[in-house]
Amino acid sequence: MDTRKNIFILCTRNSARSQMAEGILRRHVGDRFHVYSAGLNPNRIHPLVEPVMQEIGIDTTGQRSKNVKEYLGKITAHYLIVVCENAERNCPKTFPGLGERLYWPFDDPAAVEGTEKEQLEAFRRARDEIAARLREWLHNLDKEKIDKR
Repeated sequence: MDTRKNIFILCTRNSARSQMAEGILRRHVGDRFHVYSAGLNPNRIHPLVEPVMQEIGIDTTGQRSKNVKEYLGKITAHYLIVVCENAERNCPKTFPGLGERLYWPFDDPAAVEGTEKEQLEAFRRARDEIAARLREWLHNLDKEKIDKR
């Protein structure tokens, strides 16, 4: 029986921040957790996600944008990570079996207008902020697990 817990990442469009978080988490948690991401109003994955993730050695080519309704009532969200303000305001407040709800709003790199260089910088900044927050959270989860022994 699979006893891994589920980490669910929620955003508005599931096109940038939540996709990057999904890829980063998959890399860091390996087979310790199941990782899912979805959006309230899913849209295609932003074309700058793949190249900025490849820069840090993470392949996101198998990921797709998904609607939160695809998962509601079908999986237990042991950890729900909401990565944008709109999703926090408008997402369902109850998830079956929800263990811990985390709200970490990150600036939307897709909202940055300007040159391609400025847009790339915004995606890299978001990626790095998301990665740092997730690493810290995973470190604290591991520490809590050790402390409970």
